[in-house]
Amino acid sequence: MTPLTSPSALSHSNPSVSVRDLSVNYGPVRALTGATFDLYPGRVCALVGTNGSGKSTLFKSMLGIVKAQSGQVQILGLDPAQARKQALLSYVPQSEDVDWSFPLRVKDVVLMGRYRTMGFFRRPSSQDRQAVAEALERVDLSDLGDRQIGALSGGQRKRAFVARGLAQGAQVLFLDEPFSGVDRNSQGTITRLLKSLAQQGATVLVSTHDLESLPELASEALLIQKRILMHDRIETVLRPENLSLAFGAAETAPDSAPEVVPHSATETAPDSVAQKELTNV
Repeated sequence: MTPLTSPSALSHSNPSVSVRDLSVNYGPVRALTGATFDLYPGRVCALVGTNGSGKSTLFKSMLGIVKAQSGQVQILGLDPAQARKQALLSYVPQSEDVDWSFPLRVKDVVLMGRYRTMGFFRRPSSQDRQAVAEALERVDLSDLGDRQIGALSGGQRKRAFVARGLAQGAQVLFLDEPFSGVDRNSQGTITRLLKSLAQQGATVLVSTHDLESLPELASEALLIQKRILMHDRIETVLRPENLSLAFGAAETAPDSAPEVVPHSATETAPDSVAQKELTNV
């Protein structure tokens, strides 16, 4: 399958996220090949593909959680580690990547978004507490701040992690399947928040398999199947002939099979791939 050429930039501003020729191996298996794209401020971009298409791998390699075999990622002109250190980047992981039994209250999870701006002893200031309260209010969780995070419903948990990003004040937000297993109310709340953040100048990348809600959620989409097949406006990506490149091809095309790479060129996925994360911002 030949990847479609990405259109000219969908915005005239400088990209806030720039990915060039990003490839990732898990042992001898090529999980992602040559991903190249730019994301711009003020937009919500959907990442669309089947299960196992490389969506989570793309996120984790862009964050630096998974080591890329090759390629480069820049977030606001910085490498991912520096962007995270400066609290410019926020990540909402999939539910299965979180240890929900960890004894933290909801407001403690949201407060983690403020850690990188706190002092050495991480004692929250009145400004930090105010940011947490405002974030919880925006996601309709003000009355659940003292509840243990694992006691929340699936939708409430996702909203709590979105609140962490709000409290952090990040300019770039990555969300990995935030609508999986959530109720319609939570999905609507998260969608409105993401669009509001984009209107305020944030850059949002969100993976989803809910094609029906894409026009309401995002203005553009990346279509992925082990590589970036297409980056275009939602109405273009949703054309049947384009969706079939990822969804129809996933079962029939040779490219959808695992790509085996020479042993000498492989990198074993680090322990953080399987690690249950709660504190990873």
